[in-house]
Amino acid sequence: MNFAEISRYLPPLEREIRSSYRAERRDAPGTVRPYVDVNEEFTLRGGKRFRALLVLAGYHIATRRAPRPALPAAAALEHFQSWMLIHDDIIDHSEQRRGGPTVHRSLSASHRKERREGSSEEYGMGIGITLGDLEEPFTVDGILGVRAPAERRLAALAEYARMTRLTAYGQLLDIRNGTLDPAEVTEADVLDVHRLKSAMYTVACPLRIGALLGGLGAAGLEDLEAIGSDLGIAFQLRDDVLGAGFDADESGKSANDLPEGKRTLLVVRAWSAASEVDRTRLRRVLGNAQATPEDVARARDVIRSTGSLAYSEDRIAELTGRALGRLDRSRAIDRRSKPLVREIADRLVRRRS
Repeated sequence: MNFAEISRYLPPLEREIRSSYRAERRDAPGTVRPYVDVNEEFTLRGGKRFRALLVLAGYHIATRRAPRPALPAAAALEHFQSWMLIHDDIIDHSEQRRGGPTVHRSLSASHRKERREGSSEEYGMGIGITLGDLEEPFTVDGILGVRAPAERRLAALAEYARMTRLTAYGQLLDIRNGTLDPAEVTEADVLDVHRLKSAMYTVACPLRIGALLGGLGAAGLEDLEAIGSDLGIAFQLRDDVLGAGFDADESGKSANDLPEGKRTLLVVRAWSAASEVDRTRLRRVLGNAQATPEDVARARDVIRSTGSLAYSEDRIAELTGRALGRLDRSRAIDRRSKPLVREIADRLVRRRS
């Protein structure tokens, strides 16, 4: 089974997601149902469903069978993703997500339009945080709803709890790093955030949740973690390259990382190698939402001229090579599944959006 065949499960995956919201809407108090609808619209608005597809891939790697039984767990990862995005958008003061307003901004606008009491901004953030929290029970229900032996479901649920904890650690460190002078943030600090916040919940844990539900043994799970962690960090480094505006014409991705002040590897390496003049150019842009396009372009030039962009590309290649080397050596991952993992690696690190 290749990734295109895994992707054919997208329509039943979306039906699974709709079904979970339909059941929740039926059981929720009438006054709560409109808020459930907000979450449903947001979750189904868009997204690549990549984490959900990796759950299905992990199940197939473990069983060599069609992954339809794992669809509830795959849907669970989409609920988890909505939870993370809703909260992320509040933390980052984001206005847009998936081609529409972020959840908290949409709620603030409704509050203003209906002339309700109190602050529209506080209402949007408060209800947004709560709606993010509401996605967690969907995640737990999805994993428990898989038709698999109880011990496998419990193991997958424990992996989900671990993934949630690690993601929170990464978010904490990411917020902390953003408060530090760029000179105080090290490459290790950046990669710790990428491993905890991105690699685990984007790649390693979704693969492991599917594989646990499929009954993969300890050695195979260990290999998937090592491979997924390296690929997940490489994925985030690629995301940082796109988010800083490199390959912007091709990516279609928002390139606001520099004005948002993100302490990426691109910024940290450039800062350590830059002259005082170049550091001034970087500082003029970092965290400055009003930075002009010309100033942002000059900051990109600094990242390029200091060798920081090339260094990130080298790290992406190094991490990808290490992951694929581990895959090649693995005796616990079926040789017939290895092409699927290689295809996943290619989609993660060679993407342009």
